[in-house]
Amino acid sequence: MSEQDAGSKNPAAQNEALHLLAFEDDDLAVLSANLQDALVRIADMAYLPKERRFALLCQRFDWIAADKGRKERCQTGLHFDAVRKVSIQGFDQTRRDRVLNLLSITFEPSEAPAGTVLLTFSAGGAVRLEVDYIEAQMSDLDLRWKARRRPGHVLGDDKPA
Repeated sequence: MSEQDAGSKNPAAQNEALHLLAFEDDDLAVLSANLQDALVRIADMAYLPKERRFALLCQRFDWIAADKGRKERCQTGLHFDAVRKVSIQGFDQTRRDRVLNLLSITFEPSEAPAGTVLLTFSAGGAVRLEVDYIEAQMSDLDLRWKARRRPGHVLGDDKPA
């Protein structure tokens, strides 16, 4: 896992921009935690079969800034390499302006080091990436803004988390 400061044009965000790499399951857990509740437009996801890459652009809620008392979102890019196949379930790809809420990113191993990366969205949506091995990169971009609210989830007792 690698983290470094960004060369952002926004001085307030300069020290808080994340650049993370993932090469194993534990690394994906860190990506997942930082991308929990990211908003992703269907139009901002793409599979590039010739490059064997799946990429997306999202609006990440900054959980680290939230721990410091600030509610912020930032534009973030995420891509996975060594992707053999992509499967979609639970949403219509033609509804390109629809926004999905990313809940988690997990890895299901098959024949090592291959397996399936699963991006799980709220309301039953999912993207399955069949990969030769885990290789992912997440990078915050320059754009950062105040979020209207901190994301919350309804638990079994119907109270927000």
